[in-house]
Amino acid sequence: MSSSNYLIIMAGGTGTRFWPFSRQSYPKQFHDILGTGSTLIQQTAERFEGICPRENIYVVTSQEYYGITREQLPFLSDDQILLEPSRRNTAPCIAYACYKIARKNPLANVVVAPADHIILKTEEFRSRLTLALDHAREADVLVTLGITPTRPDTGYGYIQFDDTDPREVKKVKTFTEKPDLEIAKMFISSGDYVWNGGIFIWSLPSILKAMDTYVPEMADAFREAQPFFFTKGEKEALDMAYPRCRAISIDHAVMEKAENVYVVLCDIGWSDLGTWKSLYENSEKDEVKNVVNCRSMLYNVEESILKMPKDKLVVVKDLKGYIIAEHDNVLMICPKEDEQLVREFVARAEEFGRGYI
Repeated sequence: MSSSNYLIIMAGGTGTRFWPFSRQSYPKQFHDILGTGSTLIQQTAERFEGICPRENIYVVTSQEYYGITREQLPFLSDDQILLEPSRRNTAPCIAYACYKIARKNPLANVVVAPADHIILKTEEFRSRLTLALDHAREADVLVTLGITPTRPDTGYGYIQFDDTDPREVKKVKTFTEKPDLEIAKMFISSGDYVWNGGIFIWSLPSILKAMDTYVPEMADAFREAQPFFFTKGEKEALDMAYPRCRAISIDHAVMEKAENVYVVLCDIGWSDLGTWKSLYENSEKDEVKNVVNCRSMLYNVEESILKMPKDKLVVVKDLKGYIIAEHDNVLMICPKEDEQLVREFVARAEEFGRGYI
């Protein structure tokens, strides 16, 4: 384990697609969704044991999640919890953390990871990550982990790599955002596409140079704020920097434009656990393919997911392929195939008051 390895955990999202379980006041990264005894953000930190020291873990989130973050990751100091003044997608979030780490260690090697993904093959993940870190340490490159696809999924971005490259770290040709089904099928059959897992690895000199090149206004904003990091003036400096940044993802801001992007191919049991469908696919099922996380009496119910309060007895008859979910003051019953409507449900629920979202 190198003392120059750092981890940035992005934990500011609200997990809208996983409503009503994920709420603005308590989003999915702070839940033990799979019933493992650890929340998603705790699992994220745990899987980096042996990769970077705990004092080198930084969590970027919003002010409203400060207390939950301290409670779930009590080893973090206040300097390791980075509170964004507003949500402006992943590029400003990552820029803030990278410039802050650079104030302490300008030659650091950094891994950026979302707080709400699951990775079932932890040792394989650490092995592939170490390979990526070694490559990023030795060359001016930006590296990402590419997930070996198991199906033509339209919910993920895709990375095309140079399949003539014999090395384990392969040159990236193109990025494609969530394609339609026919294009996804074509990508899978071609054999030179992987899913974009949203995990990035680079040295600080490489990423800061790329930001100077592709998002200079953002680089300037955080460079000017940097002298105030780790001081009482940090919040005020951030309040000045964030309005100068576009709301843009790191993929669109840098990765799709840079010429020095590489990918490490991985089969690590990965899922972004972003939707009810992904939870269903990654959960244990009974003999009729139900996922049940509650006390229940089921009659002719198949291929459904029930996630309800533990103290509630649920009686269901004659349903196939449904989501039945209750959390706090909201009950949702919806066909699994219509899970894309959840965002619309959240928008409508807001009409009843913020307490329902």
